[in-house]
Amino acid sequence: MNQSNKFAWTWNIKEECLEKYVKLHLDPWPEIMEEHRNAGIRNYSIFQNGTQFFYCFECDNLEAAFAYIAQSDACNRWNAITSKMVQGSFDFQDAEPISPMREVFYLV
Repeated sequence: MNQSNKFAWTWNIKEECLEKYVKLHLDPWPEIMEEHRNAGIRNYSIFQNGTQFFYCFECDNLEAAFAYIAQSDACNRWNAITSKMVQGSFDFQDAEPISPMREVFYLV
């Protein structure tokens, strides 16, 4: 199977943070959107199923994108807020800030 340049993962959001988390993502800060584009992230979608969220985006160089985001003041401010809402937190300074899901099917 050919691999795509898509990456996906899931997070669970704390029940008490659910409304705020959704609200933040319905109206994200413009600088967050720009920084993700600058990092090389595109076609980014988030889907909700109760407290579980499914994230999917395309990126040609994931390591470089995460390194860029880790150095972004705007992204660090956003992550300081949203990381407290996620069960199990995240840190883009870590070697693997997310655990991407394995892709098992890709239709070209």
